[in-house]
Amino acid sequence: MNFISPVHFLYERKRTMVDYDRVQDFLEAHGMEPERVDPKREAALMLEDMRRGLAGEKSDMPMIPTYLSNDAQLPLGRSVAVIDAGGTNFRSALVRFEEDGCHVSELSKCRMPGVGEPCTWEEFISFVADRIEPLMDRAESIGFCFSYSADITPDMDGRVIRIDKEVVVTGSEGKLIGASLRAELERRGITGKRVVILNDTVAVLLGGAAGLDKRAYSGFIGQVSGTGTNTCVSLPERLIGKLGSSEERGMIINMEAGLYTGIPRGSFDLMLDSASNNPGLKAFEKLTAGVYLGQLCRLMLIAAADEGLISRAAGDGARQLEDIDSSVIDAWSCMERGELLGGAETDLAFASRLSRALFKRSARCMCTDLLALAMLTGAGKSADKPLCVLAEGSLVQKSRIYRPELERLLEEYGREAGVHFVLKVGQETTLPGAAAAALIN
Repeated sequence: MNFISPVHFLYERKRTMVDYDRVQDFLEAHGMEPERVDPKREAALMLEDMRRGLAGEKSDMPMIPTYLSNDAQLPLGRSVAVIDAGGTNFRSALVRFEEDGCHVSELSKCRMPGVGEPCTWEEFISFVADRIEPLMDRAESIGFCFSYSADITPDMDGRVIRIDKEVVVTGSEGKLIGASLRAELERRGITGKRVVILNDTVAVLLGGAAGLDKRAYSGFIGQVSGTGTNTCVSLPERLIGKLGSSEERGMIINMEAGLYTGIPRGSFDLMLDSASNNPGLKAFEKLTAGVYLGQLCRLMLIAAADEGLISRAAGDGARQLEDIDSSVIDAWSCMERGELLGGAETDLAFASRLSRALFKRSARCMCTDLLALAMLTGAGKSADKPLCVLAEGSLVQKSRIYRPELERLLEEYGREAGVHFVLKVGQETTLPGAAAAALIN
């Protein structure tokens, strides 16, 4: 048996407290402490912005109607051709739902056209048609998850605003995605096909809900927490003032939550924003998304070295990490991969606390968003029918700090607000979500 003397224990405890105070002082001096984000206070302000967006007034979040519903139960046994175009990858498949779950067949994955070298809109649409043409003898509908900026039309088509994320498709702005694809299929002699356009966050909601008894929940939220951040929610149409509807029927609203600017930001947030390729945009996403958390931690470690709080070697190590994502700071938060910072345990301990602070602040921001949505919908008032949050993304799926912290916050602040949340984290729900969109709408 190993024996630890009381003196050694007190020394270790004192050293830990001193380290904690140094980290906390550093965070507070730069406005980066997690506690600065009060979910209860911030949710009330975020709710106001949501309501302005729904009314068609000036707002950070556009609250985009998708004209898609999550109300109906899925029909079984019908196949749908599905497309997932997002980031630098393109996927297509055939999907159907049966009593035993979702069946995906003929899955194809390749690089997006427009990556590496530009392509034209016509070339892009021809590429899409090439991938799904072999499936058209078994599917009457096409669910197309288009994870770029687009305005959704009342007939569930999408008009391209912008294609980015390292993808260059010239002549795409203003083009209708579904109409263009139908025209190309008709040119090939394939007629009568229906195309439904949605984005990845909406697909996460629909794909996650597809495997649930929807009657067991009072409402549904879709959450993406990965390299990007967004949420969507199912609302009665009567709450969407800009549509002028009095219907109770549900419609999914794509919030574009990453655009919200109301959360307090610190000096490193402002530094990161000014150096980004989209300064002044996506403030909420830059506080919460995994790719930005890594960059923030790097900036903070460099500054901590300059202030003499960690060694110069650790600061130099951080400088050399030009591409750093949430997986690295997740390792640091658990006292792993210290060699990236020179190997000194005290430097790793400092980085660990910074990393944890960033994950915790990100979780507090997302808790704010979800609380505001609970207030908007009025859902989750009964433990028997909770508000279901369907989440996906590398941050919520893989981080050892983020998800437990978010669940703790939802329990704490939900209890105070009288809201019962249940968080369900999915995986690969985009293709089932695209199929569900086409089947129940």
